[in-house]
Amino acid sequence: MLLKNYVLGEWKDGVGNSQQLFNAVNGDLVAEISSGGLNFKEILEYGRKVGGKNLREMTFHERGRMLKKLAQYLMERKNDFYPLSFKTGATKIDSWIDIEGGISTLFTYASKGRRDLPDEKIWPEGNQEVISKNGTFTAQHVCVPLEGIACHINAYNFPIWGMLEKLAPTFIAGMPAIVKPAPISSYLAHKMVEVIIESEILPEGALQYFAGDPGDLFNHFTSQDVVTFTGSAGTGKKLKSHPTILENNVRFNMEADSINCSILAPDVTPEMDEFGLFVKEVANEMTTKAGQKCTAIRRVFVPISLKDEVISAIKIRLEKTVIGDPLNEKTRMGSLADKYYLNLVNEKLDKLKEESEVVFEGSTEVDKKSSFFNPVLLYCASPSSAKTPHEIEAFGPVSTVMPYHDIPEVIELAKKGEGSLVASLFTADNDIAKEVVLGIGAYHGRIMIINKDSAKESTGHGSPLPHLTHGGPGRAGGGEEMGGIRGIMKYMQRVALQGHPTTLSNVCNQYLIGAEQIADKIHPFRKYFDELVIGETLVTHRRTVTEADIVNFAGISGDYFYAHTDDVAAKNSIFDKRVAHGYFVLSAAAGLFVHPAEGPVLANYGLEGLRFTQPVYIGDTIHARLTCKRKTEKEPREDEKLQGVVEWYVEVVNQDDEVVALYTILTLVERKL
Repeated sequence: MLLKNYVLGEWKDGVGNSQQLFNAVNGDLVAEISSGGLNFKEILEYGRKVGGKNLREMTFHERGRMLKKLAQYLMERKNDFYPLSFKTGATKIDSWIDIEGGISTLFTYASKGRRDLPDEKIWPEGNQEVISKNGTFTAQHVCVPLEGIACHINAYNFPIWGMLEKLAPTFIAGMPAIVKPAPISSYLAHKMVEVIIESEILPEGALQYFAGDPGDLFNHFTSQDVVTFTGSAGTGKKLKSHPTILENNVRFNMEADSINCSILAPDVTPEMDEFGLFVKEVANEMTTKAGQKCTAIRRVFVPISLKDEVISAIKIRLEKTVIGDPLNEKTRMGSLADKYYLNLVNEKLDKLKEESEVVFEGSTEVDKKSSFFNPVLLYCASPSSAKTPHEIEAFGPVSTVMPYHDIPEVIELAKKGEGSLVASLFTADNDIAKEVVLGIGAYHGRIMIINKDSAKESTGHGSPLPHLTHGGPGRAGGGEEMGGIRGIMKYMQRVALQGHPTTLSNVCNQYLIGAEQIADKIHPFRKYFDELVIGETLVTHRRTVTEADIVNFAGISGDYFYAHTDDVAAKNSIFDKRVAHGYFVLSAAAGLFVHPAEGPVLANYGLEGLRFTQPVYIGDTIHARLTCKRKTEKEPREDEKLQGVVEWYVEVVNQDDEVVALYTILTLVERKL
């Protein structure tokens, strides 16, 4: 079956030479692919002009809801992907990580996009910058979507997760994408794209797909485009140095395979839980996905006194690993993805053997037409002088045990990887954890620290999470993927806006300090969500703080801190005399601006950014200014009133117009429409 490419809004056959794709388990032909005849310049322009325009017309929240709907649609059809995944050599658990792990990334970004970003097309990032004396000239960083297209070039080992973990932040940011999977497992990626297009959830032009030769694709990238690459460092460097990428300063993000490590700390003994956890993790990382993971443990650092115990324990686990057809329920390790990679792993293993000895090699007999490879555990006695264990990666179930004498030595050994995606440390000593993090942190994108208390809920050494950055320095590619909202910044332009606060408030649809404040005779808490205007401000009546207020608040709250209740101690403090409780000031301010009658305001939804900037003394007179800062519609739920969240910027000032407290409160307000 010749798999079609999805470009220009339709499925198209490639013409000319095709590439055959084979079942990794039995060598049977699965499909053929070809990208011949595709006009990549036209494809990129279509994505920019059609897909980009459609996505940029949506707000962050609308794009988040789109992702959630897509994730739900895919999860309902998850079982459609497993049969094809098994043909890549992946076991049931391997496939679960790829398929359902990938879909869960969409869910995560759908949630974070709606929770962490405004329901706007522009994202005001960070705090307002005050840059003039009188506040008439101010600044605010904002982020807007790039007007190009994101081209995602993915690796063969996780054809679904690798694609979806890039698409999620791309779509939240408001950019269209074109996906190019690695050929050998592209039939699985193709199935996922087929189902996505079938759903009709994405706007036209948001997603295009092709498998096969990229032709002259790279010649047509512009400064508004983004290219991401996952795969070997050699291929990544070649693509990154393409003349068009360099000439146009095209954003290029690379996540390359790295020589990751796991460290058994010197405080651990064989009787401790951490010892067994370490051994289990090493064995799992060798056999999960047959070791074809960019995050797999390649270097195993152990105290020299425990090298024999560790090797013996890992061997016992590997001997119990059932290798074979993923369709067999007893199988715990499948095959490599292709005969080409089988030969490549053998080639790299021969190089590793030059400075290491084999201490375990599986003996499972397999069909010569398949791509199975038995696990191999190596031991390098002199890791400080050896080079190959720190430089050569056999991308399969191959790891090397290396001894060390103390923490400074293992830190130096870990750094010999010249940049890794992840390291893990197994220790019960928190001081050792801190020393190792300070020692190797600059060389790693992620560090997992495990003890018996964290192990039960640990997601594992080799599991990148959408909330966290996935990437690393040096050999690992120097890029980052995901990382929650950080991940969308690759697809957006940060712009520093300067101007009058009122102008910038209008651009951001968010009140900025110094902007025009709008007064109205109607109390803002008497207004529905739809009726409130950004910048609308209530200036309250005044209240003079008395000694009785402080005494009564101390009695109600139980807060008898000396600065509030002890004249002598307060006189000797930084305040010189007794002061009101900060939380009394907060409560008094609420009493000043809250409207007591039943109305559209349903509840207090929270408080953020509280700062007490000046003390309030007995006899001071305070009032509050309450300004509508931002409005966000809530998604309607069944049998629930239509609601929105209103953020109010609150300033509490004294009789000298000095600000004594600043904060933002959130209220749940009923909507009319």
